[in-house]
Amino acid sequence: MKKNAPLLLVAILSILLSACSAKDTAKDKKESEKNTQKPTLVTVTQVKNQAIEITEQAVGSLEGLTNPTLSAEVAARVIKIHVNTGQSVKQGQLIATLDASDFGMQRLEAQAEVARIEALLANQSKMVERNQALVNKKFISQNAVDNDMSQQNALKEQLAGAKARVGSINHNSTKTKIFAPASGNVEKKLVDDGEFLRIGDPIVLIVSKQRLRAHLPFPEHIGAKLKIGLKVRLSTPTSDKTVVAVIHELKPMITEGSRTLDVIADVFDAAGWQPGASVTGTVILGDEPAAAMVPEQSVVLRPAGEVVYVVRNKLAYQAIVTTGLRQNGMVELLSGINAGDTIVVDGAGFLTDKTMVKVSPK
Repeated sequence: MKKNAPLLLVAILSILLSACSAKDTAKDKKESEKNTQKPTLVTVTQVKNQAIEITEQAVGSLEGLTNPTLSAEVAARVIKIHVNTGQSVKQGQLIATLDASDFGMQRLEAQAEVARIEALLANQSKMVERNQALVNKKFISQNAVDNDMSQQNALKEQLAGAKARVGSINHNSTKTKIFAPASGNVEKKLVDDGEFLRIGDPIVLIVSKQRLRAHLPFPEHIGAKLKIGLKVRLSTPTSDKTVVAVIHELKPMITEGSRTLDVIADVFDAAGWQPGASVTGTVILGDEPAAAMVPEQSVVLRPAGEVVYVVRNKLAYQAIVTTGLRQNGMVELLSGINAGDTIVVDGAGFLTDKTMVKVSPK
């Protein structure tokens, strides 16, 4: 047994040396692989401070403020409707003609009454003059003249009433021609030629585009920031024209179902804008003169939170950031980086802390 002890010791030492050698070989291999790691291709940008607008956006609808329904103001038969559904009309354009023959006959009758009263009045005036002369000569009493003068005054009032009736008939006869009160499009034609209309019967509905009202539902939590007079940029799918307006009115009550505040802005004579269309409104609440803005794809979500990767000496270092406003594909960084830092844009989602990177040439 003692004879074999040296051999056993030698065998144990050989095994230990072999294990240590294998461990060192694996460690060297791992370090070699790390040193030969292929860098990730990325694009970068520098953080720069820039002025931005502080805005809030909402999608609402457009309402036409001038949508008159033209109705008959006199009872008459329709001679002709001069427009059709969908037709564009201008302010003052003739829309419909009604039968005015009844007013012509009424005018003749009223004018005859005026002539009759004028004749009576002329005769009464002569009688007053003759009787006044007799009173001056003391042939008759003053009471007789006073009675004649009362009759004369009554005839004058009758004449004024008859002339007023002629004027009323003339005025009503002008209502047999119906004109457009505003420019727009005929939304609906409600009667046809030959129909008899009573006073108040609708004829056509005109939808005007001259003045529209935008209703924008903003969430209640920003209600304290919204004020009458703030600028608002408006756009609609029916037109490529952007309109800059101001907040005209704030509805005092919060909408119960949606918990939103109705913000109102008016649009005047905007080409292509249609009542009933949707509208996107961006209210300008203020501005930030020096905001650190970076592309949105630079900010990625990690277990530590939102991070960007700052490039130094071909390595990407993770920086935890606090974000603010987002607009036009850019996001504001409130903390975590400095102006002038070089950060990763494309490829940020594939990185971890201290990853080797290769900057792609622009």
